[in-house]
Amino acid sequence: MTGPGSRTRIGAARGRPCTLVVCRGCCCGSPRKHPGTDHAWQLARLRAAAAESGGRLAVRTSECLGPCSQANIIVVQPSGEGRRRGGRAVWIAWVLEDDSTDAVLTWVTAGGPGIAPPPPSLELRFVPSPGEAQSRTRARARRARR
Repeated sequence: MTGPGSRTRIGAARGRPCTLVVCRGCCCGSPRKHPGTDHAWQLARLRAAAAESGGRLAVRTSECLGPCSQANIIVVQPSGEGRRRGGRAVWIAWVLEDDSTDAVLTWVTAGGPGIAPPPPSLELRFVPSPGEAQSRTRARARRARR
């Protein structure tokens, strides 16, 4: 029974896998914007890795996530264990070629955010989420007015 001030633990998040959210909106996954990238193959490869992971990795697609100038965007959400260890969602930009897809898969199969450090080549592609970018812009504007 729960009452005021009591906390309910939700066990479903505990076993949640590391999740890749793959943007497939207006620009990401578009052969018009990036004709040299095999977008369908990239998504199939990510899904195959998830299928082989024994439930430790999940892949889902999303409509436009926002930073279209940095397509293809993949958001790596930490597993339940990764979140407990302090991991937070990481936005990765310009995931267009095999090397960047390999780096994403290397990181998430090692555990992803909160569990394993990202490969240095992948860290160079980290970008703030649109919400983080907006907050930073507002903070700079406030400082400039002082």
